[in-house]
Order: sequence, then structure tokens, then C-alpha cells
Amino acid sequence: MSTGVSYNDQGGAEAAVEAGQESTPTSSSTGAAFGLFSADFKKNEDLKEMLESNKESLKLEAMKRIVGLIAKGKSASELFPAVVKNVASKNIELKKLVYVYLVRYAEKQQDLALLSISTFQRALKDPNQFIRASALRVLSSIRVPIIVPIMMLAIKEAAADLSPYVRKTSAHAIQKLYSLDPDQKEQLIEVIEKLLKDKSTLVAGSVVMAFEEVCPDRIDLIHKNYRKLCNLLVDVEEWGQVVIISMLTRYARTQFTSPWTEVRGAEFDENKAFYDSDSEEKKDQTEAKPYIMDPDHRLLLRNTKPLLQSRNTAVVMAVAQLYWHLAPKHEVSIVTKSLVRLLRSHREVQYIVLQNIATMSIQRKGMFEPFIKSFYVRSTDATHIKTLKLEILTNLANEANISTILREFQTYVKSQDKAFAAATIQAIGRCATNISEVTDTCLNGLVLLLSNRDETVVAESIVVIKKLLQTQPTQHGDIIKHMAKLFDNVTVPMARASILWLMGEYCEKVPKIAPDVLRKMAKTFTAEEDIVKLQTVNLAAKLYLTNSKQTKLLTQYILNLGKYDQNYDIRDRTRFIRQLIVPNEKSGALSKYARRILLAPKPAPGLESAFKDRDRYQLGTLSHSLNLKATGYQELPDWPAVAPDQSVRNVEIVEPCPCVCTESGSESEEESSEDSEKTSSDSGKSSSGSEKSSSESESDQKKKKKTKKAPQKKSKPAGDRYTEIPAVCHNLKHCLFPQNDSKKPTFRTSGISLFYMSFQVTTSSFGPLKTYELLHHMTGKGLSAKYHFPRQPCLYQPSMVAVQVILTNSSDHALEEIHIGDQSPASLNIHCFNTIERLEPGASVTVSMGIDFSDSTQAANFQLCTKEDQFSVSIQPAVGELLMASTMTEQDFCKEQGKLQGMNEASATITMATANASRQAINKQVLSVANVGEVPSSQNNFSRFAGQTVSSRALVLVSLELSESSGALLTINTEKSVMASMLLQDLKQALAQA
Repeated sequence: MSTGVSYNDQGGAEAAVEAGQESTPTSSSTGAAFGLFSADFKKNEDLKEMLESNKESLKLEAMKRIVGLIAKGKSASELFPAVVKNVASKNIELKKLVYVYLVRYAEKQQDLALLSISTFQRALKDPNQFIRASALRVLSSIRVPIIVPIMMLAIKEAAADLSPYVRKTSAHAIQKLYSLDPDQKEQLIEVIEKLLKDKSTLVAGSVVMAFEEVCPDRIDLIHKNYRKLCNLLVDVEEWGQVVIISMLTRYARTQFTSPWTEVRGAEFDENKAFYDSDSEEKKDQTEAKPYIMDPDHRLLLRNTKPLLQSRNTAVVMAVAQLYWHLAPKHEVSIVTKSLVRLLRSHREVQYIVLQNIATMSIQRKGMFEPFIKSFYVRSTDATHIKTLKLEILTNLANEANISTILREFQTYVKSQDKAFAAATIQAIGRCATNISEVTDTCLNGLVLLLSNRDETVVAESIVVIKKLLQTQPTQHGDIIKHMAKLFDNVTVPMARASILWLMGEYCEKVPKIAPDVLRKMAKTFTAEEDIVKLQTVNLAAKLYLTNSKQTKLLTQYILNLGKYDQNYDIRDRTRFIRQLIVPNEKSGALSKYARRILLAPKPAPGLESAFKDRDRYQLGTLSHSLNLKATGYQELPDWPAVAPDQSVRNVEIVEPCPCVCTESGSESEEESSEDSEKTSSDSGKSSSGSEKSSSESESDQKKKKKTKKAPQKKSKPAGDRYTEIPAVCHNLKHCLFPQNDSKKPTFRTSGISLFYMSFQVTTSSFGPLKTYELLHHMTGKGLSAKYHFPRQPCLYQPSMVAVQVILTNSSDHALEEIHIGDQSPASLNIHCFNTIERLEPGASVTVSMGIDFSDSTQAANFQLCTKEDQFSVSIQPAVGELLMASTMTEQDFCKEQGKLQGMNEASATITMATANASRQAINKQVLSVANVGEVPSSQNNFSRFAGQTVSSRALVLVSLELSESSGALLTINTEKSVMASMLLQDLKQALAQA
């Protein structure tokens, strides 16, 4: 905005016109005329000159103004030739703005955009991830079939990009390419399959959206990624969560059995023969199996539950519909509070949420009864919101709360909003129909409303009373008479028609009043509305059959009027009635049954909710809101009778490359190994107390030693290249990994494709470790447990975090069979320690575990069990313990940091404690918080550290720039944005403390 103001100040009224903004007229009529008629002639000429100048600053300023015009809704398409010339600029900021412009107008100016296609292709190789993503976005915006092969190639390359932001953009481009050329579907499915395996939360939502757009029926692509998507769901951006939840809802309905039937198999048969054999009964009982929920079904419900606290209303609504369609009936109520919370949002949000609550409240009233006051109408509510709340209150009405609800309705009837008052009267009628105890009360209240001054209220009351009287016609003759007296004052056509219908239906109960009403209608017949005329003809026919002496002439007169009416429905009805009730030579056998046809008892109309049938559509969808099938709506599948094979969701764990120990070649190492063997044999000797066993163990160890040394003397294959990686295993000093042709170490991890980096995994140089209490000896009945993170690679799986647990028996008796019990969540991957058969009083033992936290600080809950007891314990990792230290050069650090900018960067300025001013103190504090490796720095005011996440191997870079004062700029670059913010807070706290 400030740019636009200065622009107006510099150029006056003419410049404002050129910039596409409104200008104030000047006092000079000539100037005003010039500004008006020359606007098209010189529109944005100065911006074109600035874009064609040689100064980068002028070009940048021009692009800022152009983007500002676009943001205000102004057209800047005529500047396309001047802007596209700058697409090859070396200025990163200018290039970003140019791409923003091109994304907006590339589809309109396709010919000019095609001229720069080679530049876009070069930009796909740019070191800056935002430039690469923007180039792909522009390329996919050019809707020309001739460049489809180029787009396909670009999408495939972007799908393999190191930056998750670029991979996310490639997922967006898939949808654009599919809409341009559906024949590319098979190739696009291959890219989608690849991106579905991506572990980045930034990519997940976009690729699922592409999946829904291109191949929603390919459920087989989801099987292997189902559990991963469930676990990533909490960390995915909000709109991605909505898409994933919607897809997983449909997936679950095809893969799991219905949780709504608690017992399956044989059901009780009331018509079973009395003398059936007992053996058959027992056989049926054995066939009846209780419902057991699939663990993957439970995983989905458990991982979506926390999203009910989301600030995004669409996410909450998505989780609510998922629980409604997938959860057992007794668990659905957990969404109630979250839905009621959304009623404090804007009226647009309220409207959608109330529609869904109205549908839910029909089937399960108990969910919302405790929150009935949240649905009371407020004076500030819009009419459509009031009507929906009224609908919900009516659905929730029962014998216990009907008196409270009716008192509310009495207030609503007096509302100045006529439509709302009419809807309230209909709601009272529904309550009277549904709850027989209050039928008379409601009917009397509606009769009192007949004396209301408001014509709309009176008319609606008559319509509702007419429906209620059909349920108990014999008891309410007085009400019919009262309504007949009001007939002259009622002008609303529907109300007048309702009174006439009542007169005709119950004419025998008011034999004196009904003919008089017909007489009055004969006078005004030609001036009445069509619906009133039709009911007048019906009344005349019924009175002719029951009281022909008084009404014969009146009936003939009305039938003659109807015979020549302008409306063909009335003319047809009149001719039909005449032939039916007035027998003559031409009339057939039907006239004999006239009384049975016209005076047959009518069933009472059911007053039902307008939302009764909306449950055929999935909650939260546009089709549900409109109550009709919208374009693109996908039906929710029915539950399968038999659950499909659940093993299709099992993911094969790719074992890490086997390491080959190298011969050190130094006698000192062999001696040390021999010493360790002797020590172990001595300890075995002392513990067993048998010289024979120790000698046998020594001889066995010597044999093993010989067999171990034998293969090491063989020469390495010429075709294989190896590199040393220090400290990969606990008990091995050196490991060898085969290399590829890139001459860089290749790390293979479970479920992750190969990636190449010029840095190595190492162990942290930080010594002291924090110990945490796992189980207090008072709580554990003598068993105490403490744990710490040794910051070593886990022996069991590369994706696991190593944890060492110290178990101590503080009791006066031995503890037996100490082991790990049930785990929570069930999907948690824990490598448990072997069962400890016996732990003597006062003794301690250290055991190792491996836990796959999936790069999340969510606690691992499990049970620590003894032979007699079970204790619930929890291991909560600090974010820094989810990392593994790495080493790299300063040049590589800066290169990788350049790729992780923007959304992948978190920074903060901190004030450091005086004790942490030295570089050595800073390194000590950082290493105490996070398991990272120090990167050598040529600059004294910079400290750099590198690491990877244990589970996904995502790079984490930490840099600290010291200022002359005690302040410093702390920057963290990583794909894991949530982890970055948490690590930033921990480091700030550590460096600020002495």
C-alpha cells in the first residue's frame, strides 16, 4: 500500500490512472479530460520503461507495483511482453516476482509464454528450490497440448527433487496436466505412486489430492502407504489433512468390516421350532463371533482424534464425518463438543455445521442433548441459522425437555422475523406429533395463536392445526367451528384452503356451518386463488353427498363456474366431480362409489424433518448441503461383509546393507581384543565357579577368533569400492559400505530411497547424558527404572532411537520375569529387551531398547511388567534426541542450507547468557540439547552443526551467528518445520541460561 501511495504522489492523477488506481479529479477540466481519455493510450508506460531499464532496483520496484495491482484485482496483462523479458534475471527476488506474474497470466498469453519455455526448463535446474517450483508452476499453467511431453518430463524430475516444496509443486502440476491431456493417466499414476511413498508432511496432502483427481479408484496404491498417512496426519498442513481424511474415510469403508454390529454370525430366531436339538443351539453359539476391530481401523480413529482440537473448522468437520461413518456408535459422541465449539464461528461456518448436526441429531439424539442450550436462537442470528437451530431443537425434543423447548418456542413465535415465526409454528406441530403427551397442549397453544394480529402467524397456525386435527378429529369439533368463524378474516390462500378442507372432511360434525361457508365461497369463487378454488370444489362435492337438500343448487352453481375457469386443472377437476357425484346416462359405474372415494378416511400426515433423507450423502460434502448429488461426488461405499486381507498394508522392512569388518592390521588392537576375551572368560569363571566351564569357553573363543580372522585375509573384490564410516555399530570400530558410481557414501534406510550426500553419519562428541526417571520404586513396588539416550545408532533398526534402561530392585525380595507388556499406540514399533528371569534385591541391570518415534515427540507408552504386577510407563523423547549427528564440510553445509530456505527455515534472535559467550561454551550447550555434529567454520563468529532425523533421514542444519553484543541469530534449516520450531525453543532456552 505504501508503494502505491508514493507512486501516486510522484506522478499525480495521471500516474494513478496508469497504475490502475482511482484518482481524485483535479480542479483543471483539461487535466481531468486528459487523464480520462489518455488512460488507455499511456497505461502503465512508466512501468514498461522501468522493466526495460538496466537497473535491477528499478525492475524490482516495477514488479512489486505490478504484483500489487494484481492483488487489488487490476488487470496487468498488457505488461506481459515486458515482464517475460526478465524471466532470465539473475536477481532471485526479481525472478520470484516474475514467476508470480507468469503463473497468473501464462494461460491467457500462451503464445508469448511459449517463447520463454527454454528459460523455464533451465530454471527447473536452479539451485533455489522456490525458483524450481515456480518454473514448474508456470510450465503447468501453459495450457497448450504441444508441450505435454515437456510437462511430463518436468513433473517426473520434480517428483524426485530433494526439496519437498518442489515435490509438492509437482503433485499440483499432475492435476493440471491430467485436465489438459487425460491420455497421460498411466504415466501420472506412476508418479503418484512414487510420491505417495514420500515421507514429507509437505507432500502428503498434495499427492493425495492428485490421487483423488486422477485415479480415486486405485485403492491398491494406498495399501502400503495407509499406516504412514495415518501417522503423518497430525503434522500435515490443514487443507492437506481435509483431503487425506476424506480419502481415508472411503478407503476404510472398503477395507474394514462394520463396527456397528457388535455380534456377528448366528442371530436369535424367534420363529425357531420348539423342539430343535440342543446340539444345533450350541453350534450356533459357537459360530457367533464378537466383533474385533482391525488394528489399522483403530489406528485411523486414534490418529484423527487429536485433530478435533484443530483451529481449522474444515479439519474438525472432516474428523467428525469420519467418526460418524467409521467409528463404533458408542465412540461417535466424542465429536460433539468440537462441533458445538464451531458454533462460535462465522455464520457461514455455523450454517454448514448446523446442517450436519441436524442430520446427526435425527439418528442419535443423545449426542447433543447435554448441549441443548447451545442451539437456542439468538436475536443476532440470521434467518437461515435460526431455522436450522429450530430444526435441531425439534429433533432433540423428548418427554424430559419438551416443556423447556416449548417455552423457547413461545418466545420465537413473537419474533419480528415472519419466516422464522412460521417455522416455529411448524416445529410446534412436529413436537405435538412426535410426543403424544403434549399434543393437546400444543394444539391449545396454536388455537390461541389464531387470534394473533399477524396474518402470517394465523395462517401457519391454521395449516398446522389442520394436520394435527387429522390425528384426533372426533375430539376437536369446537376447534373446527372456531376456525370457521375466522374464515372471513383469513386472506392467506393456504390457510383458507386448509379451513375449507377441514369443513369438507368433517362436514357431518358441523352440518350447519359448512353449507354457510360454501355459500360465502360461491360469492367470491372467481376472485380466489387456484388452491382455494380446488378446495371449494371438493367442499361442494362432499356437501352434495352428505347434505344435498341444502347444497344441491350451490354445488351446481360452483361447478358451472369451475367449468369455464381459466386454469385447466380446475376445469378438469370440475368435469370429473360432476360425472362422479351427479349420475346420468353417460356416467359409468364409478358414480356408485362416489361417497367411498370422496369421504374415505384419510391417514394422518406425518410431520417429518427436512433432513430425514440427507444421510444418504456423506456428511460435510456439497451434496449433503444442497441435498442433491453434485458433480464429482463419490458415493461412500458400503461396508464389506468379509474384511479383505489386511496383510496388503504390511510394509516390507528393507534391511540395511551388511557391514564387513576390516582387519585393523595393528597388533595392539588384536591384543586388546584378546584382553577383552580373557576378561570375559574370567568373569564367566568367577560367576560359574567352575574351571572346566571357563576353559571350555576360552577354547571356544579361540576357535571363533580363528574363524573370524580367516575371511579378513582375503582381498577385496576389484569391482566393489568401500568407504570407512566411523562408529556405525556399538561393538565395531570400523564398517564398510559398498559405494555407487558417484564416489559418495550411500546410506540405505528402511523404506527410504537412496540419496547421496557428501557427509557422514557419526556419533556425538558430547559426553554427559541426561537420565530420566521411568518408574519410581514406590510406584513400582520396589522396582525402579531410569533411562537415557546413549546417542548411538540403534543395533536393531536404523530408524529406531537407541534407549538404555537401568532397572534396579529396591525391594527385599527377588523380582522375576521383568519384561515389556502392552504398547500404546498399537502401531508403535518398539524393540523390547529380553525378559530378565530374576533380579536379586539391591541388584541393577542395564538393558537396551529401540523405539521408532517416527520423528515425533509423541510419548511411547508401554507396560513394564513383573511376574505379579504391571506398571504403565512412558518414554518422552526430547526433540534433540530424535537426531543423529553428521559431519560435513563448511562448503557442503552452505550448499545444503541454500536448498532449505523459506518454509524450511526457522530463525530467532536470542540474548545469550554471559557464561555462554565463548565458542566452546556455545558448542557445549548446543550438543547438550541436540545430537548434532559440529561443522568446522572458517568464521570466528559462526558456529554450525549438522544432523539427520533418525527415522526419515531428513537433514537438520543449525547455525549460530554471534554479534558484537551478547545477542546471536539462531537459524535452523530442515524439511521438518514442526521439529524446527521445537528445537529452536529448546536451544534458545539452553543458550539464554548460564
